[in-house]
Amino acid sequence: MGIKYISLAIAIIFSGVLGMAQTSENDTPPKVGLVLSGGGAKGLAHIGALKVIEEAGVKIDYIGGTSMGAIVGALYASGYSASELDSIFRVTDFTKLIQDNVPRGAKTFYEKEDSERYALALPFTNFSISFPQAISGGQNIYNELVRLLYHVKDVHDFRKLPIPFLCMATNVETGEEVLLDHGYLPEAIMASGTFPSLFEPSEIDGDILIDGGVVNNYPIDKIKDTGADFIIGVDVQHNLSTRESLMSATEILLQINNYRTVNDMKKKSEGTDIYIRPEIDDFSVIDFGRSTAIVKSGEEAARIKEPELLALAQRQRNVPPRKKRVQPMDSLTINRMIITGNDQYTRGYIKGKLRFNLAEQISFDDLKQGMNNLSATGNFKAIRYELNSNGLGTDLVLKLKENPTKMFLKLSAHYDDLYKSAALINLTKKNLFMKDDVGSFDFILGDHLRYNMQYYLDKGYYWSFGVNSRFTDFNEEIDFGLIRSNFNVPNDPNIRQINLDVTDLTNQIYLQTVLQEEFAFTLGAEHKLLRYSTRTLNQLEGEVAEESLASPPERTYFENSNYFSTFGKITLDTYDDKYFPTKGLLFDSDFHLYLFSSDFNENFKEFSVGKAKLGTVIPIFHNLSLNVEADGGVKLGTSGVTSFDFVLGGFGNDFVNNFVPFFGYDFLSIPGNSFVKAYGRLDYRFAPKNHHLLLSANFANVDDDLFRTGDWFSEPTYSGFGLGYGFESIIGPIQIYYSWSPEIKNDSIFFSIGYWF
Repeated sequence: MGIKYISLAIAIIFSGVLGMAQTSENDTPPKVGLVLSGGGAKGLAHIGALKVIEEAGVKIDYIGGTSMGAIVGALYASGYSASELDSIFRVTDFTKLIQDNVPRGAKTFYEKEDSERYALALPFTNFSISFPQAISGGQNIYNELVRLLYHVKDVHDFRKLPIPFLCMATNVETGEEVLLDHGYLPEAIMASGTFPSLFEPSEIDGDILIDGGVVNNYPIDKIKDTGADFIIGVDVQHNLSTRESLMSATEILLQINNYRTVNDMKKKSEGTDIYIRPEIDDFSVIDFGRSTAIVKSGEEAARIKEPELLALAQRQRNVPPRKKRVQPMDSLTINRMIITGNDQYTRGYIKGKLRFNLAEQISFDDLKQGMNNLSATGNFKAIRYELNSNGLGTDLVLKLKENPTKMFLKLSAHYDDLYKSAALINLTKKNLFMKDDVGSFDFILGDHLRYNMQYYLDKGYYWSFGVNSRFTDFNEEIDFGLIRSNFNVPNDPNIRQINLDVTDLTNQIYLQTVLQEEFAFTLGAEHKLLRYSTRTLNQLEGEVAEESLASPPERTYFENSNYFSTFGKITLDTYDDKYFPTKGLLFDSDFHLYLFSSDFNENFKEFSVGKAKLGTVIPIFHNLSLNVEADGGVKLGTSGVTSFDFVLGGFGNDFVNNFVPFFGYDFLSIPGNSFVKAYGRLDYRFAPKNHHLLLSANFANVDDDLFRTGDWFSEPTYSGFGLGYGFESIIGPIQIYYSWSPEIKNDSIFFSIGYWF
């Protein structure tokens, strides 16, 4: 019996020790690793899954992600909660971020003109046409990541983030995977999400990197290497698509990439302790507009695993919660700027483009605006930067990669009722003679031969220098009385209209200073050869003499003089679009002092011409805006020269000299040496905001010495109205207007197709 009791006691003690060991083992909280796969817009489902993981009380010890999984994972690892991420992504316009459209306000006046003239621009290196590497440089996304991760800007070892983090990229030269667990966090996750053909490749430490999903879209192995012994995985990867689903280049590239990842996931999913697979087959990788539904799909998939998550949280009950709650920053002080990679562009040029002063507090919007200003030049293939604390403030480390392409071939096409059809071929060369300069030559073929040459030396903060040369030629049927009232031409009761040929050659040199890319002050000198002529008069005489078939009629010249002047311009332009603005202000003024002339009509005396336009766009509703503008112009002096008088009529932009558009009247219909004009346009945008229904009205007083007599303030003499349709096409704006005037009981239709040039 003694032996039996002793044996029983030993068994009880042994089983107790074993039970204690088992209890102790079960009470040891596991190290939980979270793996977030890539998947483009489908990666927004990670946010929904994180919500449920948080609600269950699970505490994450390590996070690894690829592509969109890297972006969501890095933000979560930096301290944002799942609900905070949901709020951030709900108000983010991914379409704008991805397209990298630089706001018009970020462009200098030269760059505005440049971007609003050409429908297509192609690299033209060594006189050979090539195509860009990608649709977007990813600048807008990078700017946003820098802002969101500013609170961890000084954490360069990702293991020291609130939650240790890593992400994957692919070396495009070797095809090998690259582990990114240190460096500058926004730069690392940008490289992880650099989808081929959509974004320009990233460069880190000399390696050219693209999307990590090419080789490792679900980095479970790397997370296990960090010490994680329990894995939660959220997988939003594509399965292999059917032929019916392969409707875009993006989908085809993704299919090719998925050949490897689909097979890899069979083993990786088995190694995942809690595997969450949202139902995302109905979404594409670019379905960012359906973010709410995608987030919800992640939440629903995680709910299925909620019992397992709760059990895991129970095992972590003694683990203290991680410190979080990000304090958003809306401003910073940059007191030192370090620039690398600027071989062809000076520090003054770059600093001038950034448009903010060191050691002064600026907002993140100011920083973003500065980076957009640099991006708008097109001179840099990539603009990456770091913000690092230096004790007194923040260092801005600009790591520029200059665009190796310095020559571009640009094309455009246009039709309107004045210049008729035209095709434009442009050659642009940057660094033509020196750093910071650009030369451009437009050759315009069509019904009328024209050219436009520009040279601009951009000195940023300092005075910039420019040279322009422009040749314009067109003809128009106009009332003979207009010619008789402006030039010494005998009356002929048999002639009501003549075909007037207008030729203008203008050469300018100027200095310009620009403030915040939207205000410019310009001083310059100008030479102008102005020629008005017709064959109509001699043709009629030839018909009487029955000689018109023997030889072409000779020209009759009304003006054929060279004019030399100085000029000044003040311009403020915050319109968000030249053709269909939805907000902004416009002030454009010009003053020319004409000093000398070759004096074809022997009537020259020194005179001046001043004109100004003031406008604003008022948003009324979300898709309805009102554009209101007021124009005025006056000729000062006693000179008998009438060639620079104002002439109103027609529809369009970019007219030469003092021709002013005016609905209700044909081109070159209403002359006078002074005028005032009021203009208003309602713009209703519909289906999907690139179609416009346009209702316009304008009123004017036009006469000689209008301001001296005070008649400019009287009831308008001229009025006109227009009902039109506009469309923003790939070749530029298309506009069709039905126009009429109650004074002359006249109606007409105006067409404009493509950018004006």
